[in-house]
Amino acid sequence: MSLSVALYHRTTYRYAHPVTLGPQIVRLRPAAHSRSRVLSYSLKVLPEKHFVNWQQDPQGNHLARLVFPEKTSSFEIVVDVVVAMEALNPFDFFLEPAAETWPFAYERGLAEDLEPYLRTLPGTERFEAFLSEVRPKEGGATSPMIVELNRRVSEYVNYNIRLEPGLQSPDETLAKRSGSCRDSAWLIVQIFRRLGIAARFASGYLIQLVADEKPVSGPSGPTSDFCDLHAWCEVYLPGAGWVGLDPTSGLLAGEGHIPLACTAEPQLAAPVSGLVDVVETTFEHEMRVTRVLETPRVTKPYTEDTWERIVALGRDVDAALVKGDVRLTMGGEPTFVSIDDPDGAEWNTAALGENKRKLSRDLFFRLRDHYAKNGLLHFGQGKWYPGEPLPGGPSTCIGVATASRCGKTRRSSQTRANRAARKRGPRMPSCARSRRTSGSWRTTCFPPTRTWSPPSSASENCP
Repeated sequence: MSLSVALYHRTTYRYAHPVTLGPQIVRLRPAAHSRSRVLSYSLKVLPEKHFVNWQQDPQGNHLARLVFPEKTSSFEIVVDVVVAMEALNPFDFFLEPAAETWPFAYERGLAEDLEPYLRTLPGTERFEAFLSEVRPKEGGATSPMIVELNRRVSEYVNYNIRLEPGLQSPDETLAKRSGSCRDSAWLIVQIFRRLGIAARFASGYLIQLVADEKPVSGPSGPTSDFCDLHAWCEVYLPGAGWVGLDPTSGLLAGEGHIPLACTAEPQLAAPVSGLVDVVETTFEHEMRVTRVLETPRVTKPYTEDTWERIVALGRDVDAALVKGDVRLTMGGEPTFVSIDDPDGAEWNTAALGENKRKLSRDLFFRLRDHYAKNGLLHFGQGKWYPGEPLPGGPSTCIGVATASRCGKTRRSSQTRANRAARKRGPRMPSCARSRRTSGSWRTTCFPPTRTWSPPSSASENCP
């Protein structure tokens, strides 16, 4: 399936009076490890008078650092990104043998790199009780274990939309049994870390499209194409790398999860951060997703109207070919061997030999003299077959067809010769493939491969 979508994201801050903006850090560019292909990206910032420096943080996330030399009464960020929404298999990975079962240990060097993602918060009574409840049995397979743990958190914490800034602590989320996507993500990050699995907080876009067909069972999904800022968790599994888990849905991250920033601490993944004067602020936010390329697929094939237009176009092409007297033939690569030495290596296994090139060139020039005496000769490089030291060298002869005074194309001598040869049957050398191409006749032979059986008499005309 080929489906591309354009995501539009606008964030606007309006201030009651002109203010001084400190440096602003914008984390709204898809991360390098996004599994969905990003086809294009643009970032527009207002006011226009500003400086932007692109950089990467220690985790490799893209940051735009904005500096505003003058006071402003508004601050606006517009992101346009086009993404190829190709179906992904979230289980498309292999684990190192040592990590196939839990618990496992990271190698020393890797453990040092992952130290920030293994750092835990002080435990509380409520958190410890929940961890004891969901703790998996030791010795079980790692992949099913992380899937089950993600599902348990999703079922325990009810999702709600929190407009207030900040993050709930894991203890607060467990106490309320509800939270936003960022709250659930931070909770499961802490659970994985306590189990000895490196985990990080992921912030990004979530694109959800209406399914072509409603599922037989389970949630029906969105009723309209939708996108929003979202948060989830990523765990590091040796052999697989970072694997995304979405505790809001209880599923693994798929093609709709577009990571923007993945960090050890949630505050380092904020979409926009920076200082501003104390002032009354109005916040505006707009997001939309539009399908820009959608090709037919099994679940959404061509419509009847489209099929009718395709058939009509085919008829128009056929009519144009007939009007232009363009004739199509079928080519091939038949095998020819010398009648004098049919069992020789050069006619069976070897690319070249003592007589192959000589007999091939003899056939080629006799075909030239018969079908296109004044034709243009071209000797080039051809296919390179496995096991052969060098590629073959096809020889091509191109001759121009003639036309009558009234402007209608008439059958040339080459056409009549081909027709007569077809009547004679087996004597027509099928290595001489002739076709009409833009008013020219082309005859091609492949001498370095296998070639024609020479006639018994040197005076015999080329068939």
